[in-house]
Amino acid sequence: MESRTSRVVVVTGAGTGIGRATAHTFADAGDAVVAVGRRPAPLAETAAGRPGIVPLTADVTAPDAPARIVRVALDRHGRLDVLVNNAGVAGGGPLAELDEDAARRQLETNLLAPLRLAHAAVAALAETRGVLVNVTTSVGMRAWPGSAVYAAGKAALDSLTRSWAVELAPRGVRVVAVAPGAVDTPIGAHRGLSPERRAALRDWQVAHTPAGRVGRPAEVAWAIRRLCDPEAAFLTGVVLPVDGGAVVA
Repeated sequence: MESRTSRVVVVTGAGTGIGRATAHTFADAGDAVVAVGRRPAPLAETAAGRPGIVPLTADVTAPDAPARIVRVALDRHGRLDVLVNNAGVAGGGPLAELDEDAARRQLETNLLAPLRLAHAAVAALAETRGVLVNVTTSVGMRAWPGSAVYAAGKAALDSLTRSWAVELAPRGVRVVAVAPGAVDTPIGAHRGLSPERRAALRDWQVAHTPAGRVGRPAEVAWAIRRLCDPEAAFLTGVVLPVDGGAVVA
């Protein structure tokens, strides 16, 4: 039986990295979490030892995924308090070598999937005066040559965050974004980068981060959860960089 103060939270991209840390952070606070991801095995690892986490295998870009994800949360828990749009894919390449299929995959996952899921969830979030969190990137606030499509898709999600915050405020829904910088996640491996290329990228990121290191997924998860707390009730439309100062350097 959930306590009356527990919340129901959906986290996408919950199999690894920031998504897994976010699912853990909410679950450890006593919230019920629906952890969404494409691969069953990593989701099982996310849920291991935490009965408050329900794994849900789903591809967020599938046409039926948004309605299904929201329906699972409502059928199991009867409400939805927080939606964390975290699922994302990265890619790169200069404009002269444009791969349209790769660009389309990034925009489908990083921009259109959050749009569709937010649309499916907004009525349930309005019922609970809930919070919608978009996980973007601090790189979306500046240039990132070679990964322009990734940065542009996330920057567009920042813009949606601000617009939705104004649009949904009369319905009691807060909309915020957390914009991570360089964080120790498997995203480089998922891009197919060699260990040498990942190491070189990390060296460049650290050199351009005033804090002098990459971040930890738990540090981003902490910011996500705090923005959802009742004490943050006067915050909406904010895009919070969690990047060791990189965006202002």
